[in-house]
Amino acid sequence: MLEYEPIFTLERDRTEAARVIDIVGLPDGSRVLDVPCGQGRHAHLLAESGFKVDGLDYSEHLLKIARRRGTGPNLKYAQGDMRKLPSRWTARFDAVINLFTSFGFFANPHDDAKVIGEFARVLAPGGTLLWHGGSRDGVMARFLSRDWWETSDGTIIAHERSFDPLSGVLTIESVLKGSAKRPQRRTHRIRLYTATRLAELCADAGLIVEEAFDGFSERSLTGRSSEMMLVARKT
Repeated sequence: MLEYEPIFTLERDRTEAARVIDIVGLPDGSRVLDVPCGQGRHAHLLAESGFKVDGLDYSEHLLKIARRRGTGPNLKYAQGDMRKLPSRWTARFDAVINLFTSFGFFANPHDDAKVIGEFARVLAPGGTLLWHGGSRDGVMARFLSRDWWETSDGTIIAHERSFDPLSGVLTIESVLKGSAKRPQRRTHRIRLYTATRLAELCADAGLIVEEAFDGFSERSLTGRSSEMMLVARKT
């Protein structure tokens, strides 16, 4: 979480939640699934806005943080794997949201297709999938092999990145160095997709991508957009 301190602000969370509400265009009381929900940055704001929200994440640590933000009749959290959502959720949700590059972390690309299939299964007919994440085209157009920044407590965080164009996997080597601790190192990998390939995965699951935006903005997606927001409807 320390790694993302510069971008996890309440102001940003509210801006992004407002954009989600604007895109889905659903009335109060609509059922929304935030998966994976992480620390509940968007889920609790959507519930405050009148939606009935379920948040699911694999990490109990992040779910504890999410629950500290508050729960209630319109906001429930559950631990689970998005490759196999609860069977009772079939056709339950008016919208499914997958935000903040929360897709492409499985080693096997077939698992990504399973996830899209599960999103489609739990959507009601005519429901909306809102997918947000990195755009392979844009990330490669502005590829940054390394950078670093300092957090509020003086921790230095450095990233070094490499990309395999055959597998589409981006590898990020992170080093966190604080004044009182030994440097911490970790590696994570994510498979980057083009909008075209994601639209194909959606179509295979009965979801039609109708709109593509440059991240959370209202601008249309371009080849230099490092992030993309895809809006798909269940047929």
